[in-house]
Amino acid sequence: MKVVILAGGLGTRISEESHLKPKPMIEIGNSPILWHIMKSYSYYGYNEFIICCGYKGYLIKEYFADYYLHRSDITFDFSNNNDIIIHNNIAEPWKVTVIDTGLNTQTGGRVKRIQRFIGNEPFMLTYGDGVSDIDIKKLAEFHRSSGKTATITAIQPGGRFGVLEIDDSQSVTDFAEKSKEDGGWINAGFMVFEPEIFDYLEDDMTILERAPLETLAKRGRLTAYKHDGFWQCMDTMRDKVRLDKLIESGEAPWIRWQED
Repeated sequence: MKVVILAGGLGTRISEESHLKPKPMIEIGNSPILWHIMKSYSYYGYNEFIICCGYKGYLIKEYFADYYLHRSDITFDFSNNNDIIIHNNIAEPWKVTVIDTGLNTQTGGRVKRIQRFIGNEPFMLTYGDGVSDIDIKKLAEFHRSSGKTATITAIQPGGRFGVLEIDDSQSVTDFAEKSKEDGGWINAGFMVFEPEIFDYLEDDMTILERAPLETLAKRGRLTAYKHDGFWQCMDTMRDKVRLDKLIESGEAPWIRWQED
């Protein structure tokens, strides 16, 4: 199953860093948060990625073009025909497709633009600014067993996010406006879609979280995978500092790949 990562937004709420680079390329623990997200999926065996770029997307392309330079120790021997010697070459089992989906394209429009790279098969989708200790294999199994068109991961972080209404069967019945009340379920990303989702995406201005998901909810075709573990988006510098501190302390819950 392919993994689509939305990485094209402007990141205006963390402009201290996003004026220089796209938000997914902002580093936590000396690596872009995008890398952390990909390592999380790879830990569970999902290694084919489609990255939807927009704002300063060329920096994402350059990062992967020079990935071995970023991750390896290298000797540049200028005295011997400019030889380059790569030490402890780091190789990932990844296939990464980086697509320019437009500067001002909305989330649903970005997904619509990469339809030809998905084909007629289910796929995963998440945002390029959030990390979690979610068990992605269990998420995929939950989606398959639900028989629904779409599954979103629901968490309870407190206020300031849009709230989901979920019935006893874990079907999403509606989306509520943003609320400051604690205890509401919100969409944390880490979604799974059947290819029918493309039928709900019209053009570049389609916002995935509005009409497409709201329509699926009303039709009983959207379900929620409840996650009560760790989740954190990097929306502000305060969020970035918190994530950096977790890594520095050796207690970053999402870094599962170092357990083996």
